[in-house]
Amino acid sequence: MQPVLAVYAGYSLAGEHVNPGPDLEPYVTEALEEIEYVTGAADTKWGAVRAQDGHPRPFHLTYIEIGNEDQFDRSGSYDGRYAQFYRAIKAEYPDLQVIATTPVKSLLPDVIDEHYYRRATQFFDDAAHYDKTDRNGPKIFVGEWATREGAPTPNFGAALGDAAWMTGMERNSDIAVMSCYAPLFVNINRLQWDSDLIGFDAAHSYGSPSYYAQVMFSSYLGDEIPESALAGGGSRLFYSVTYSDTKLVAKKQLYIKLVNASSTPRVLDIQTDGAQLARSAKLVTLSASDTQATNTIDHPTLIGPVETTVGNTDALHRHAMPPYSIQVIQADLR
Repeated sequence: MQPVLAVYAGYSLAGEHVNPGPDLEPYVTEALEEIEYVTGAADTKWGAVRAQDGHPRPFHLTYIEIGNEDQFDRSGSYDGRYAQFYRAIKAEYPDLQVIATTPVKSLLPDVIDEHYYRRATQFFDDAAHYDKTDRNGPKIFVGEWATREGAPTPNFGAALGDAAWMTGMERNSDIAVMSCYAPLFVNINRLQWDSDLIGFDAAHSYGSPSYYAQVMFSSYLGDEIPESALAGGGSRLFYSVTYSDTKLVAKKQLYIKLVNASSTPRVLDIQTDGAQLARSAKLVTLSASDTQATNTIDHPTLIGPVETTVGNTDALHRHAMPPYSIQVIQADLR
């Protein structure tokens, strides 16, 4: 998990904005003070304040975001506002990665923050979005995204949309460097927004199907992306492949993530050219009988990951996926 520090950059979602130049300078100064509060040694002005507040050690910070959703600013001022913040921050903190909230022409950002709230079919149709992204930059932070189906928490159709989108981000994680589902929690008795990953009341909580999809994707993740391809898969079948070397785990491991968002079973021939798999593998499956199925405060575990073993990895040459399913295959590499 990476912290991202976002600073106010002169625009409010109600439409007010501060013009770049002298009017904006107090906000730039405040941002620099905030960065020093977070990262400065205890003998700096604002690092000393942080130490007095109970955290003597500086926080590690890699990313700072200038503003939020400035694409809604109709004044056209963000280019100038971003450049003013960027130059001031880079002058004092050249190693910080600066995130723009919308494309700018004045300077090339290190990272762009993109937001996507969609229906499942829209994520299915755009799952290859980052396959065609310019590798020369900037990098991408998908800072807010969710499949908005189901209330107060997502149903299984939303989990399928989320998982399909995550395969595309993961397969292109050289350019899509971070993502953040939004939002996380909802009090089921005081609904403000749908859909949310985790529902709760005064005494209980539960994870939605989309929550468990997130758990599966984050729990089985390598640090390398091998060359991979899907041939003849048809519609609503999505995948990503990563592997870990021995820097992170005791054995080299391959992780294959599969999403079958259709109502029919799919039989796949999984070929691992140039990689020898161990005899057995772990298979984790999240599935439901239909897209409307979900978890609730009264029935919190109707849908959850189920772990089984593939006794003979030769069977992956005829791997059967249930309808409406998300799967992870974890196999040791010999």
